[in-house]
Amino acid sequence: MTSPTSTSSAAGTAGPVDVRPPRRRREFWRSPTDQPRWARPSLLAVAALAALLYAGNITSSGFAPYYSVAARSMSQSWKAFLFTTVDPEATVTLDKIGGFLWPQALSARVFGFHDWALTLPQCLMGVVAVLVMYRVVRRWQGPAAGLLAAGLLTVTPVAASMFGHAMMDGSLTLCLVLAADQYQKAVDGARLRPLLLSALWVGLGFQTKMMEAWLVVPALCAGHLVAAPVRLRRRLGHLTAAGTVLFAVSLSWVALLTFTPADDRPYVEGSTGNSAFAMVFGYNGFNRLHAGLVDGASPVSGSGDGPQNGAGAAPTAPPASSRPGQPGDDRRKGGADGEDAGRTPSTTRPSGASPGGADRPGPGRAGDAPPGGGARQASAVEPESGALSRLKLLRNERFTPQIGWLYPLALLSLVLGLVRHRGAPRTDRARAGYLMWGVWLATTAGVLSAITITHTAYVASLAPPLAALSAAGTVALWRAHRSATGRRVWVLPAVIAVQVGWTVHLAADYTGFAPWLIPVVAAAALVAVLVLGLRPTPAPRRRLGARHITVAGLLAGCVAMFAAPTTWSLSVLDERHGGSAFDASAGPPPAGLPESQGGFTNGDVVGAGGDTSMTADQRKSLAYVKKHTSGAKYSLSAQTLADAGPYVHAKGLSPVLLTGGPDAESVSLAEYRDLVATGDLRFALVTGQGTKASRISAWVASACAAVDPADYGGRGEGGDGSPVLYRCAASDAARP
Repeated sequence: MTSPTSTSSAAGTAGPVDVRPPRRRREFWRSPTDQPRWARPSLLAVAALAALLYAGNITSSGFAPYYSVAARSMSQSWKAFLFTTVDPEATVTLDKIGGFLWPQALSARVFGFHDWALTLPQCLMGVVAVLVMYRVVRRWQGPAAGLLAAGLLTVTPVAASMFGHAMMDGSLTLCLVLAADQYQKAVDGARLRPLLLSALWVGLGFQTKMMEAWLVVPALCAGHLVAAPVRLRRRLGHLTAAGTVLFAVSLSWVALLTFTPADDRPYVEGSTGNSAFAMVFGYNGFNRLHAGLVDGASPVSGSGDGPQNGAGAAPTAPPASSRPGQPGDDRRKGGADGEDAGRTPSTTRPSGASPGGADRPGPGRAGDAPPGGGARQASAVEPESGALSRLKLLRNERFTPQIGWLYPLALLSLVLGLVRHRGAPRTDRARAGYLMWGVWLATTAGVLSAITITHTAYVASLAPPLAALSAAGTVALWRAHRSATGRRVWVLPAVIAVQVGWTVHLAADYTGFAPWLIPVVAAAALVAVLVLGLRPTPAPRRRLGARHITVAGLLAGCVAMFAAPTTWSLSVLDERHGGSAFDASAGPPPAGLPESQGGFTNGDVVGAGGDTSMTADQRKSLAYVKKHTSGAKYSLSAQTLADAGPYVHAKGLSPVLLTGGPDAESVSLAEYRDLVATGDLRFALVTGQGTKASRISAWVASACAAVDPADYGGRGEGGDGSPVLYRCAASDAARP
């Protein structure tokens, strides 16, 4: 499709010749000669709006529990960075590939560890995604559609919140848009290199969100297989080469963990056998559709409809075992790798659960399976019942207002586009675009409908196809409307009416948030339908006036269709409606939840991998520990990541040693006592009592001295459930 420019058309119609001088490199605000003069300035305005929405609250964006602890560790240790571990000593990985944390960790190395430093890469990714979105749709449907698509992506509510916080879905969205950009170059000219680059971007997306990145693969394959202007054999050859690159990049981290000896790498959380493959494709993959499809993965709490959340429950570990030998030498078995004899604490791995212990819920975790694979415990963060529904993308009050405003417009645009180009040649660019975006939308929506979602940011992968199809359909309908006669004049007004009906249906549940919205939308829709449906005949003397009237009708229609998502997105400038680093959410929360939480209560994040803030007692105990740990390898130990989190975040503190739960210790008791004997560890936080206490915690409580809060000026404000600080001396290591 030829994009409109100010030059004469290919058909030879008369028109003004564009005599603009070539644009200089530094004049980035000027449009290239193949685009209208308004294109680049308008795009920069959209990018500025995106930057404002995404970075408006960057200094108060907050830390994401669990993931920010890992980002802190990865910013301190290159080994932790490579293996994406939760602790600087690279003992245990995240329960997923942590590639989304690489930009955050690098930013923290450069700017220091702050919430804004972790969020800054996400803000930049959001702006880049908007710019690339313009380029992709401009090549397909012209600059007007490209500009509208960029704008619609900007004001998609879930994107406005997501790119303003440090979370994995922003990285995934950028990778997928970049993959679509390179795919488009490949399918237009049947070139292999751009197709390989597209596969590369999908593979990098896999490093950020694993199998969710592969949801676009059917769309890219279908588009290239159908529309690339070369013979079928060559198309298949190109796809084979691209598939090789895709799998090589996607599985690179899994291969790194698989082929690195277990003694030289972290233990893989999310698996029961120290298997990266089981963690990625079982725990975070196929087992979320049906339990047990991949062996060796930790059990995922939830029904057959999918996981309870994006992080899952803590892994289930086999009972600890002792081996004969020297007294106290009760080292754990390291999965399939045999016994851990001779390991140092920094390389000893648990055989099951995370260092946070079996009682630690991760961010949004649905609850932790008890040791030994018994009955599941009650959920720590229960998802809404609607999160299990197959119709949650249409009816769930948490998900639909974040992504679903443009459903009717996008679907009608897709259907009308395919019908309009049904007789086009196989290589028709317009039809290929509708095919690719349509398959992307259908595949992603189908999978998200089949699994359980608790993190709203999951639905962000729907934003690019919805924005592209809505923009292309709006522009195509407008162009067809200008020359339509008879009943066809009412096609565009009818689409506007359907879209506005859906908008009013969704907004009716939130009249207290923006009471003016429904009246404005209804009035604008009425004007648009009447003006566009009853447009005046463009007689020669009235042609200019008639054109102005119809353009006014189009603008009114755009207001009616896009005012609601824009309102939701602009609300992120108010911190009350901006969501959190725990989850993306723009606009008012669902009914019954506090407005300040953006759809989540404080209970949702309690224990979610460790709160990042410190109480007054913790700050004082931190100063006390710093004062008495000079020369020690570790500042202190903790059984759970929830207890260690605030201390991992603290500045100027040597690494925190995570010891793990009662049946999943990351170091053996003998190794722990050796650390105490050599003076490499002097303090310990002990939380659990009875069956919740690990052997290490039980030994610390019996052999070491509890620090009186009065010694560091504390008040013991945490209550009975708070961890107790113990101080261990070298002589304590000899105690039984």
